[in-house]
Amino acid sequence: MLSRFLPTIVACLATFVAAPSMAAEPPPNIVLIVADDMGYADPTCFGLAGEERTYQTAQLDKLASEGTRFTNFYVSQAVCTASRSSFLTGCYANRVGLQGALNHTSKNGLNPSETTLAELCKARGYATGCYGKWHLGMGSLGAVHHGFDEFFGLPYSNDNGPFHPTIKNMPPLPLIEGERVIATDPDQSQFTRQFTDRAIGFIKKNKEKPFFLYLPHVMPHVPIFASDRFKGKSGGGLYTDVLLELDAGIGEVLATLKEQGLEENTLVIFFSDNGPFLSYGSHAGNARPYREGKLTAFEGGVRTPCILRWPGKIPAGRVCEDMLSAMDLVPTIATLLDQPLPSVKIDGKNILPVLTNQPGAKSPHEALFIYSGTELHAVVSGPWKLHFPHPYLTVAAEPGRNGKPSNWANLKPDSITKSGVEGIASRHGYRVEKLPLSLYNLSEDPGEVKNVAEQNPEVVARLSALAETMRADLGDSLQGRTGTGVRPAGKVE
Repeated sequence: MLSRFLPTIVACLATFVAAPSMAAEPPPNIVLIVADDMGYADPTCFGLAGEERTYQTAQLDKLASEGTRFTNFYVSQAVCTASRSSFLTGCYANRVGLQGALNHTSKNGLNPSETTLAELCKARGYATGCYGKWHLGMGSLGAVHHGFDEFFGLPYSNDNGPFHPTIKNMPPLPLIEGERVIATDPDQSQFTRQFTDRAIGFIKKNKEKPFFLYLPHVMPHVPIFASDRFKGKSGGGLYTDVLLELDAGIGEVLATLKEQGLEENTLVIFFSDNGPFLSYGSHAGNARPYREGKLTAFEGGVRTPCILRWPGKIPAGRVCEDMLSAMDLVPTIATLLDQPLPSVKIDGKNILPVLTNQPGAKSPHEALFIYSGTELHAVVSGPWKLHFPHPYLTVAAEPGRNGKPSNWANLKPDSITKSGVEGIASRHGYRVEKLPLSLYNLSEDPGEVKNVAEQNPEVVARLSALAETMRADLGDSLQGRTGTGVRPAGKVE
């Protein structure tokens, strides 16, 4: 009789033995690496076919070969604070009351009531560390008040100091550890090295438990610096020297994961916070084939290079063209960690099926909305992108050289102190142009050159209707609209 039931007994025992090992499988470590103002085509694996380079981002290229390259990845706004507030909360920047870029005079930042990616991880028992540029508030709104056990870096951009390209008499630039200023006007050529070393130390210290490492590099935001080891190494000037140093540092972080036996169970995410600061010319990146760059709603400003690697989970060597958003990180990682999402509304979607290439998986977004400050500039849906009439910045004249912006010689001191879009243009060598209602088919016209609005009235109508829903939710100052879904920013105590 026993022989009749032996196969069933063996199968049940196998299930009993296997179940605890599956349940005991540790949650993945998360390593989030963010470059500052890197162009879409700066990593060589994102460049145009046949394009000649004096350098190669060998480590990012290797990361792409071991993971998936996402070529249709958007940030919510093409500027630092807004972008970061979005991918750390899963919300449009306007929803959490943050637009543009904070500076040394700012008294606001990310509200403590918002739940960050670090806080989600910490609730799951993760160690959390942030090394680089925070840019979401100073003092009581700093990184250690938003879920990070450790912070080492800058509270805002590295041009908010004596090396600002156009403004004189800026205050000293603070380097902060935890909440304490440990140095002022530090040697910026050591930033990439220092942040890399801190990241490596964090990995080694926490190798026995799950961790979330956030590495928001300062470079290649102007002013740019490379250490002596990398100066002149690229053969293409200081900017590409900076890229090589960043790439090498990323390689060291990845090598540490492998050395510590953590590579297989670590999700590595890389992207840029927004596009390149094109007015700075030789000190700025490459957004080809896309139009414009940082501070604009064009593709060069909001579409950034993105690579994800998780061995055995995310396919290696794959290229994914699905429309995804940096806001999707929060709900996706919450799903991985089996953590509840915040009770308030967020805008990101769980994209784990797309990341892992599940059969039939596709982008969960019908549309993404692109704001500039509180102005709704564009909506993207599938291959279509509709720009509403809006002002935009474009490089004033010949791109700048040697760390100065375009048209530097003609800038007047009083123009640099202007506020709003005119002030940004004055300080950074741009001019303000106006775009009419414009529809582009990005699959045929990635450079947003040919306006096909008249030929596609039904597409214009559909995207305009989607935009109306967003205006009711988050507002649109171009139309004098305020939204009902906007939450207040935090205030520095």
